[in-house]
Amino acid sequence: MYNIGICDDGNATCTSIENMILRYAGEKGIKAEISVWYTGEELCRYLQNYSHPDILFLDIELLELTGIEVGSFIRNELNDREMQIIYISGKSSYAQQLFKTQPMDFLVKPITQTQIDEAMETAVKILGKSTKRFRYQNGKEYHYVPMGEILYFSSQGRKIIIHTDHGEKEFYGKLKDLMKSLPDEFLSIHQSYAVNTMHIVKYTYEAVELTDKTELAVSKAHRKKVRESLSNLSGWGGEI
Repeated sequence: MYNIGICDDGNATCTSIENMILRYAGEKGIKAEISVWYTGEELCRYLQNYSHPDILFLDIELLELTGIEVGSFIRNELNDREMQIIYISGKSSYAQQLFKTQPMDFLVKPITQTQIDEAMETAVKILGKSTKRFRYQNGKEYHYVPMGEILYFSSQGRKIIIHTDHGEKEFYGKLKDLMKSLPDEFLSIHQSYAVNTMHIVKYTYEAVELTDKTELAVSKAHRKKVRESLSNLSGWGGEI
């Protein structure tokens, strides 16, 4: 079961998106429970008291509290990093503003069935990955860390350090070998760093900032690839 939210001040838009989600769910054989809100204030009040949607289609141009402000509230006040936020708008020029709230995608109105299908397909895959765990060996013991809790990996000599919100863990290995086994959301930004893109809140050509305020340098050799990968991941196109 996927809990899906739609927040848009247009009744017709909400109805259209809801119907397209239900059509996608029917074709894929998945269960979806859909909730609708027409203002950012109404949505925020709900999120403060009840369970959060797995996927949220969020209009940017809401009447009072904007979609970007709602996204910031979800990420920073509620500390929800797992919800897949899909922004919708009649405009296409928001890039860096949206990146700070870690959206999964950005859809330009009028929304089509193809857009909904592609966005839902990506969200379902990401949500499936969030249940996976990273296994590493320390001596004769095997340990597991939820993939979603990992901020980044760093290498120090022959050791690899796992950085999480809860502290650090380490094991012996090489980062370049580790990258071959990591899922797509991990990105090599330096010969010493592999970052979980789900925890990136800001980036420039030279560095990235993570959800715990850590700033990591992007090496010259990786800058072009990192810029292209993050732009494609965000789904906005254009320059950032």
